Amino acid sequence: MYEAIQIVHSYWAYLVVLVVTLATINGIFGVITKREYAPKDFRISLFALIVTHLQLLIGIIIFFVSPKVLWFNSGVSASEIMGDPLLRLYNVEHPFTMILMVVFITVGYSKHKKKLTSTPKFKQIAIFYTIAWILMLSRIPWSEWF
Repeated sequence: MYEAIQIVHSYWAYLVVLVVTLATINGIFGVITKREYAPKDFRISLFALIVTHLQLLIGIIIFFVSPKVLWFNSGVSASEIMGDPLLRLYNVEHPFTMILMVVFITVGYSKHKKKLTSTPKFKQIAIFYTIAWILMLSRIPWSEWF
């Protein structure tokens, strides 16, 4: 079961990176070009929100079934996990940072919906999605991807 969920989580991550990158660039270019906020901009932002939330749900399942997550093994102490960079990445840094990333996407999406004109809408998306994008790229386990 773990292997199947891991495969879904890994391949879905490519979609998450692609869509969040697209939504971030779209928000930044919307601010720079001062164009009108269109339905396609709404859909891009919404799709980024949806794919990140689905990835979070898959990640939560993996957190409890993965052999790389050692919090639930009685023989492993927190100091051992924190002392090993790879264990710390899988047990602390990656999960915590990705939860923060989803929070920034959610807050940015929510705040942009309350704005009435195009520039503030794009500005909210640009700020929050860029922070989320940077967080996401900072804690992807790149060694597993390549």
